[in-house]
Amino acid sequence: MHGHTDNYTFLTQGPIHRVILTMALPTMISMLVTSLYNLADTFFVGQINTQATAAVGIVFSMMFFVQAMGFFFGHGSGNYISRELGAKRRDNATKMASTGFFLSFSTGLLMLILGELFLTPLSRLMGSTPTILPYTQQYMGIILLGAPFLTSSLTLNNQMRFQGNAAFAMYGIVTGAILNVVLDPILIFVCGLGIAGAAMATVIGQVVSFSILFFMARRGENIAIHFRNFKPTTARLKEIFYGGSPSLSRQGLACLATMMLNIAAGVYGDSAIAGMSIVSRISMLVLAAVIGLGQGFQPVCGFCYGAGMYDRLRSAFGFTVKLGTAFLIVCAVLGWIFSGSLIGVFRDDPHVIAVGVVALRWQLCTYPLNAFLVASNMLAQTCRKPWRANFLAASRQGLFFIPLIILLPKLYGLLGVEMCQAVSDMLSLAVTIPIMVYTFRQFAREQQAREAAEANS
Repeated sequence: MHGHTDNYTFLTQGPIHRVILTMALPTMISMLVTSLYNLADTFFVGQINTQATAAVGIVFSMMFFVQAMGFFFGHGSGNYISRELGAKRRDNATKMASTGFFLSFSTGLLMLILGELFLTPLSRLMGSTPTILPYTQQYMGIILLGAPFLTSSLTLNNQMRFQGNAAFAMYGIVTGAILNVVLDPILIFVCGLGIAGAAMATVIGQVVSFSILFFMARRGENIAIHFRNFKPTTARLKEIFYGGSPSLSRQGLACLATMMLNIAAGVYGDSAIAGMSIVSRISMLVLAAVIGLGQGFQPVCGFCYGAGMYDRLRSAFGFTVKLGTAFLIVCAVLGWIFSGSLIGVFRDDPHVIAVGVVALRWQLCTYPLNAFLVASNMLAQTCRKPWRANFLAASRQGLFFIPLIILLPKLYGLLGVEMCQAVSDMLSLAVTIPIMVYTFRQFAREQQAREAAEANS
């Protein structure tokens, strides 16, 4: 049992900056590497032609949806696991871990079957133009084979992270990603498989990640996965839904937003789709670091909330926001200076670069706001405030982005497509501030109630 108290003590008593950075670094590395291997596909496929580059961008919205399911089960079971471990109820946490894992794997399997059955209509629905369609079908047909491994890897990765064992989770994700990057050029160019090679490299990487994570779940302080612990009771499904639905609405709406962005950009030709999809990848890379930091804050948040340490929870939140904002300001300045060469790395086409630079610069203006938005969302999610968490998760890429991507291009044409995310970020900030003020007041009341109860007992 000794090891278990160590994680508990570290999360509830260690110096805040050290705890958050220790938890965040492996997660940030996992997140960055995951984004990097999305970028690697874009980079190598970009050497084939503009249609292939656009196809990867289009299939990306479907991958987003598959990832969303993995995060749904991972965050849903993980948030519960961290609170139960904080309250020292390990048995509940153990049953939840296997339940979340097996539900996630079977959901991935279902998506694989449905995706293959409806491959062509799905490719069209997601914004493929007739010139892009053959590439989309070829790429997506193979990518779907990895769905069950991708959903369950993400679930395992998040469960380990919420137990405070993010380093274990990192090995699996990073190994798969590196393998993908190494195999990309070999399969695309050396074996002459083109876009199909890029898809195969991705799937092989996912299967390897899954195998390593599954093995790692049996090491150290991690909760191992056993089929005998698979107990999908109504209470557990409800907990998964409460803890996971914000991730699902965040990712699911991001998927819908990406599809609508591809359709809106498609009006201006294949190079506009390619340009916007490159900007989305760059943004995701930068935001991955901030989301990684926010995810480092989550186990601290869950354990402290479970143990009733509200002051520590407040300081942890403050530290996360300050550090994230400082990092984003640096990225925004550097990105602005090097925006042209950044886009050019992926596709050396003047039309693609022209669209990309404008879109990237608009987004850079509101980058620094994202640290506060991300940390607020994570806090509401981990402290089991499902309605607030869902609303915050949905606002940036859903509630605001989707109506804006319909409205702004009508008013400003291509510029409307390019500025859409920045306007959405501003509106998200406006709704997040009052929600967080209310949440911290609520914590103060909970703390008083808890102290009064302790004084009386």
